[in-house]
Amino acid sequence: MIDVDRLRAETPGTRNVIHLNNAGSSLMPQPVIDAIHRYLDHEIGYGGYETQSVFADELDSVYGTIAELINASSTEIAISDSATRAWDMAFYSMPFDEGDRILTTTTEYVSNWAAYLHLRDTKGITVDVVPNTSTGEIDVEALELMVDADVKLITLNHIPTNSGVVNPAVEVGRVAREHGIPYLLDACQSTGQLPIDVAEIGCDMLSATSRKFLRGPRGEGFLYVRSEFLDQLDPVFVELHTAPVVLPDRFELRNDARRFETWEKNYASVLGMGVAAQYAIGIGIGAIWERIEMLAGTARQLLGEIDGVTVRDLGAVKCGIVTFEVEGRQVLEVRELLSERSINVSTSTQISAPVDMHDREIEGLVRASFHAFNTTGEIDELVGAMRVIA
Repeated sequence: MIDVDRLRAETPGTRNVIHLNNAGSSLMPQPVIDAIHRYLDHEIGYGGYETQSVFADELDSVYGTIAELINASSTEIAISDSATRAWDMAFYSMPFDEGDRILTTTTEYVSNWAAYLHLRDTKGITVDVVPNTSTGEIDVEALELMVDADVKLITLNHIPTNSGVVNPAVEVGRVAREHGIPYLLDACQSTGQLPIDVAEIGCDMLSATSRKFLRGPRGEGFLYVRSEFLDQLDPVFVELHTAPVVLPDRFELRNDARRFETWEKNYASVLGMGVAAQYAIGIGIGAIWERIEMLAGTARQLLGEIDGVTVRDLGAVKCGIVTFEVEGRQVLEVRELLSERSINVSTSTQISAPVDMHDREIEGLVRASFHAFNTTGEIDELVGAMRVIA
């Protein structure tokens, strides 16, 4: 069982706000803060290159910690400055040709969707959206029926930005493996929130961020590339870190996932992300997920009882993201009114998930997202505020 009092004592931000924006950027725990400060203090006093050298072993251990988090090997992890850039590095390294098809979901995040349209226009690929089930997840049976020889990638948003639905990543992986199709999983909202096992899922590539449910610093993310799949990707750029052998007439890429990195990094934040991953592992991702499910389920039930509030979450399995509309109120107005009460939430607009929001005819949603350090008392505060606002 999670010691909530300890989590809150180790999370300074809980003394200032009711933070229900963990799907945007969560509150860092004290061990993460301390690691970043420790690195920066040394860098201020002794220099950047010198500090990187002193912390070399700790920085290298980040790869192993992230690998442990998702049941991978440290050589299959690349560190990036965001989940979006990590995802881009995988997606744009795929060898697409004109006429190739991508199968994806209705709930894709706007940045991913923009990339699909970009390659549609520049390379002539086709982007096909797999329909959902009646409960809002990707329909795996429909996915299998849409597979043919032209499908060169299945790409899935594990948890969308604008709904509580959890897509069946393992079942999608089964289809991908049976047909020998590469599989890219966007785990931006699921990493740190629920258990992720890349071996069980069967994905070839996975991208994630530090700042959301993993509770690390902003400006960091990571990419997983299955070692056996590595040479099927052609990195979109090459530099001294990705190609350690550069001669006048040839170069050689690294033989691990770090070929997708750049040499320059915010090393203090890299260290912070590693400590955040270790912190989550220490608590237990399963226990974190159990508490998040309980809190979000409670919030959905209580918010749904308020006149004028409509909860819009889909999914047979729902996560810590709770989305709702308020009759007669704009979502930005609701967010500001809650902020005045020191309650942090976020919003999802039509641009956030353009296909899903268009199909469901939703202009905007208020998004409250829960983590293990949140409490039922904070839910009561949110519900009480919404009774006044609605």
